Amino acid sequence: MNSEQSEEPDGRPIGRRVFLGTLGLGALGVAAAPTLQRGLEGFLGSVAGKDPTGLTGLLPNGGGFRYYSVAASVPHKTAADYRLRIDGLVDHPRTYTLDDLRAQPQTRLVKDVQCVTGWRVPGTPFEGVRLSRLLDAAGVHGTAKAIRFTCFDGTYTESLTLDQARRPDILVALRMQDKDIGHDHGGPVRLYVAPMYFYKSAKWLSGITVTDRVEPGYWEHLGYDVDAWVGKSNGRTDVPTS
Repeated sequence: MNSEQSEEPDGRPIGRRVFLGTLGLGALGVAAAPTLQRGLEGFLGSVAGKDPTGLTGLLPNGGGFRYYSVAASVPHKTAADYRLRIDGLVDHPRTYTLDDLRAQPQTRLVKDVQCVTGWRVPGTPFEGVRLSRLLDAAGVHGTAKAIRFTCFDGTYTESLTLDQARRPDILVALRMQDKDIGHDHGGPVRLYVAPMYFYKSAKWLSGITVTDRVEPGYWEHLGYDVDAWVGKSNGRTDVPTS
């Protein structure tokens, strides 16, 4: 998937066999100096972006996240060329630039990030525009039931029901860990769905389409739950993140 998350091709969590293989590397990352951790994180991010096998996504880094993409390569977007399109069943379709999004009221959330494969990054700050605010500005039609998200990797998709999308803990995120979201973490703009497993927080967000039904996303077509509440889905019992 295009969240910082490693998956098997059939969509099932990887589980213990990978955990045992990466435990030593994880311990090394925890023990390493912060400078070494940042260097490892940057290295893995740059390599993962060129790794169509996804194997680099199995390696932990100093920040606790794991990199993975379902596309062989992802273009880089800057403030000059980034665009987010909101369309579908709305009265006022609109394309936002990065500056447009930065000019909106910003919300900061600090929650644990939980991957469906088992790893968790506690107390992770995200900042951005509430998705509900953008939907209100677009004027959602009465027949609308769901949202479909697309990404500029050209491959990844996700979905939420309209009620889920209007929750106050769903962001179109511009910042993560108190800095602008970099390319490897899905920047410059990504979705952040705080109460659900991290595969719902689509990276490299480029499109928000209001629809009349839920359209399952990339990994959901391969077996993951469409409603991905942490601790209440995908056969897992993780502590909720909100």
